[in-house]
Amino acid sequence: MPHRSDRSPSSPSPALPSRDALAATLRAAGCVFAEDEADMIFAAANGDPCAVEAMAARRAAGLPLELVVGWAEFGGRRIVVEPGVFVPRRRTEFLVEQALALAPDASVVVDLCCGSGAVGAALAAALGGVDLHAADIDPAAVRCARRNVESLGGHVHQGDLFDALPARLRGRVDILAANVPYVPSDEIALLPAEARDHEPRVALDGGTDGLDVLRRVAARAPAWLAPNGRLLIETSPHQTPGALTALTDAGLHAELAVCEDRPARVVIGTPGGAG
Repeated sequence: MPHRSDRSPSSPSPALPSRDALAATLRAAGCVFAEDEADMIFAAANGDPCAVEAMAARRAAGLPLELVVGWAEFGGRRIVVEPGVFVPRRRTEFLVEQALALAPDASVVVDLCCGSGAVGAALAAALGGVDLHAADIDPAAVRCARRNVESLGGHVHQGDLFDALPARLRGRVDILAANVPYVPSDEIALLPAEARDHEPRVALDGGTDGLDVLRRVAARAPAWLAPNGRLLIETSPHQTPGALTALTDAGLHAELAVCEDRPARVVIGTPGGAG
């Protein structure tokens, strides 16, 4: 066997590609905003050409950009995201905005089906000093959410919806944000490859009509909400009537908020059957 000193020198590190070259590679892979993505990859790689090469290859293979660079922008914050975790959508910022407008003095906040914890983190950062709890059934999501929530003094729990939460929160929640999975099961295959192939099915699949989890949340929400608390759930245009019915069937006063620009729809439930 050769001695360690007899080994040939390692190959030289690859040269750092130019921004234009990287953008061209990304554009050829179908990335619409190739220049912007190239800038994000360069920043995340911190001048390491091997890291740039590896990130570009993962992105060209279809991995979502947020998972390539390790973060997503949401609510003006950088949210850590990891492989196997749902990437927060910018349209969901509308849910956060509605919650802050309706409950600006909230002191107890729950982020149900939290994924990365983006919604809870954005709410806690805006409100300051809240008792924040986030919960998800997926262990990978819980691990990721802890990186985003615990730095804000929040707590992350693993379990099935309300079963994951401390019993002491019953009747005390001012903002109950639930970005539930709402894609109908037979439409999962129609999603863009970035979601279909790289995000957990449990974060996407809402059952036959996409409303299974929403109905479960609505049914139990009244027991957890404070007297003036708000339940906020994102939904889609064709599911809106069913979502509103689920809230009213649970004894909540149901309203709809719409943002056409993003686009986004949020159903809002208030206890007591009155706004």
